[in-house]
Amino acid sequence: MADKITENTTIFEALQINPNAGDILMNYGMHCLGCALAHGETVGEAADVHGADLKKMLEELNNVK
Repeated sequence: MADKITENTTIFEALQINPNAGDILMNYGMHCLGCALAHGETVGEAADVHGADLKKMLEELNNVK
């Protein structure tokens, strides 16, 4: 598994890479982290659906651990 979260990382993988990813993603309006989509949806897809700033979100996901 990679140690850096990218737009192609699934939400499930992001939660494994960064234990604080759930809080960060919820701050961007992504409250369904345990749903079936989290296993297959990428961080990039989720950012698009929720209108989040992908670049800013990735910086937070990779810098806050």
